[in-house]
Amino acid sequence: MYKQVNAMGDPCPIPVVKTKNAIKELNGPGTVETLVDNEVAVQNLTRMANNNGYGVKSEKLGESSFRVVIEVGDAPAPETAPGGEETCPVPGGSRNDTVVAVSSPCMGTGSDELGAALMKSFLFALTQQDTLPKTVLFYNGGAKLTTEGSASLDDLKSLEAQGVEILTCGTCLNYYGLSDKLAVGGVTNMYDIVEKLSAAGRVVRP
Repeated sequence: MYKQVNAMGDPCPIPVVKTKNAIKELNGPGTVETLVDNEVAVQNLTRMANNNGYGVKSEKLGESSFRVVIEVGDAPAPETAPGGEETCPVPGGSRNDTVVAVSSPCMGTGSDELGAALMKSFLFALTQQDTLPKTVLFYNGGAKLTTEGSASLDDLKSLEAQGVEILTCGTCLNYYGLSDKLAVGGVTNMYDIVEKLSAAGRVVRP
């Protein structure tokens, strides 16, 4: 069976998500060809294929055009990840005792514009995990992500619909004048935040 995925112009992690969905639709051996427009996407797709035991090869078609061909065998290896995490896993539904703590509307330091784009991408990728976190905590500037106008509301609502607890620091909402703008999840306090972080099996801070 053969499937082609057009991921030209799609930002990470969408090319990997589309490709993994296509692999799932094969429902057995077959070939998935993905078209992308940057080398980072090629690297992410190649890593995903290698981690799952698929055959993979890539070809540069033009200055901003690449083709990645993934061959899926009869019994692909279970999904694993470089360093314990995969870049862009497929959707799932189970949850573990991981708590994600978000303290800023941006991911990393440097450019706020880039950081905001990275955080949006991170929260989308979080919705695509096979195993979802138990709780996502938002505090300080991170509180802005759960309020009206946030570009990540759809992703956070998707997580909440799948049973993930979404909690935002009430003091932080008050500080930023956003107490009446909360659009997803509930309000929490520092005592509960400390309890949840202390009881977590793993804490992820993007």
